[in-house]
Amino acid sequence: MPIQKTIQKIIAKIKEGIHPTDLAELVDELNDQQRKELFELLSDEEAALIIQEMDEMDQISLIRLLTRHRASSILKEMAVDDATDLLGELSKDEVKELLSLIEDEAEEIKGLLRYREDTAGGIMTTEFIALPEDIPVDEAITRLRELAPDTEIVYYVYVINEQTKLTGVISLRDLIAAANGTLLEEIMLRNVISVPVDMDQEEVARLVSRYDLLAVPVVDEDQRLLGVITVDDIIDVIEEEATEDIYRLTGTGDVESVDILEASVFSIVRKRLPWLIVCLLGGLLSGSVIGAFEHTLQAVVVLAVFIPVIMDMGGNVGTQSSTLFVRGLATGEIKRKDTQIYFLREVKIGINMGLINGLVIAVAAALWQGIPMLGVVVGIAMFATIFLAALVGTLIPIIFNHYGVDPAITSGPFVTSVKDITGLLIYFYTATLFMQYLI
Repeated sequence: MPIQKTIQKIIAKIKEGIHPTDLAELVDELNDQQRKELFELLSDEEAALIIQEMDEMDQISLIRLLTRHRASSILKEMAVDDATDLLGELSKDEVKELLSLIEDEAEEIKGLLRYREDTAGGIMTTEFIALPEDIPVDEAITRLRELAPDTEIVYYVYVINEQTKLTGVISLRDLIAAANGTLLEEIMLRNVISVPVDMDQEEVARLVSRYDLLAVPVVDEDQRLLGVITVDDIIDVIEEEATEDIYRLTGTGDVESVDILEASVFSIVRKRLPWLIVCLLGGLLSGSVIGAFEHTLQAVVVLAVFIPVIMDMGGNVGTQSSTLFVRGLATGEIKRKDTQIYFLREVKIGINMGLINGLVIAVAAALWQGIPMLGVVVGIAMFATIFLAALVGTLIPIIFNHYGVDPAITSGPFVTSVKDITGLLIYFYTATLFMQYLI
């Protein structure tokens, strides 16, 4: 079977030394048969470089297209942490079969597979350089030259004692600048920033961002060095966590685990439907509120004109408040101990926004309809709705966060539903109180 032009183009790009990320984009344009044909023509090293840059779903699909022997050969050439991540998405039977063929790297990968994928242990690599603290600089440089080709990170040299406990770190620049004969323990930085193996990946990302690190060591409870997390993995974590929060803010948290282009319509509907049902129930409750005040609407029909404005403004404020709070928690700007201060601050913000918008809508309603008291009713309702929306948008995520529930899932549909019901109650109750002045 002749090699297709697209495959020839990719092979030509590989020979030109094109970056694997760009090659992965070209591979994405191929169908399954073309991908299989291409990867059968590539060397193990070339295939590993490309597959490491592919999306998770595409990696899984490709590995399953190849024979087990071919797949295992490629996995051997991949960085240990990348190979582990890929195997972690396969079935137990597939993993067992591939590990039996990998041999030398199997034990290392099995060790990494023990850790949860969203922890420091789950994203670390074991391909790093660690040297004894009692060797001189010249010997360290010699060892570095020997170890570097098989190591993912050479920005830092980690220093350990006889028990493999992490005792210090030396940058490559400081190592090269040091005089021959100087022991590593004399030039190493002793106050090493490290993370425990069970730390959540989001916390690791915050720490790396805070200290501007290129890599961070991972240690066990006895401070033994287990692995290193590199900045490229941290970038992936940040993207993953941001995507997760965005999905949850819109009530579609489960969609993040689905290939949106490849998944069936039913599977997408099943994952997006639950929060829409919440919105639907909220809408029915909102409708029942309007029905309960039907006599008020019949008496003053013009009240219906301002329902969308009040509901939309409350929705916008509620979404703003919840989004800002959730983002503050995600970035570490807001600590648990700061939630009370933040809540009181949001109260003041809600009062100010409510007063300004209430005054504007009051004047507009009075001039537009020629009924001054209508302006008062709408203005009071707008003020109360915006104020309450700011409280609800902040208070609900705070409560969930206090009980250890991800506050992102409470935003969007849930906050909007609560706000709609309370906003309508405020509006119609205010109108009922002033009914005699509106007729």
